[in-house]
Amino acid sequence: MSLKSKGISYERELIHMFWKTGEWAAMRVAGSGSIKYPSADILAGNALRKLAIECKSVKNESVYIPKEDIEQLQEFAKIYGVEPWLAVRFHDTQWHFISMDNLQFTKNSVVITTDNIKTKGLLFNEVIGKFE
Repeated sequence: MSLKSKGISYERELIHMFWKTGEWAAMRVAGSGSIKYPSADILAGNALRKLAIECKSVKNESVYIPKEDIEQLQEFAKIYGVEPWLAVRFHDTQWHFISMDNLQFTKNSVVITTDNIKTKGLLFNEVIGKFE
């Protein structure tokens, strides 16, 4: 399975999670990252909230995302009128979401580690407002 196919598979996993709540709808944005316009990987929402989500799934304990990708997500979200979020799934962990306010920038990228996602990130149920 190619890296692109694996990424699409993980995006679909997250889409199914939103739909299974019975209160959220979600869709994958075909062509995200491969067109010249800013976009997100997933759009998700309900009657109260709308999210633009950039997804990353990684085997390592950290992921570096180019600043340009973050800027494009923020631009898309601003124009479209939705909240921008990053969703990261480290190997053998749950999806974690991190807001733009909690990103750690380096000179050319954003770095997300398994440690900082646990302290600054939210789990899926927290993002959708289901606290157990």
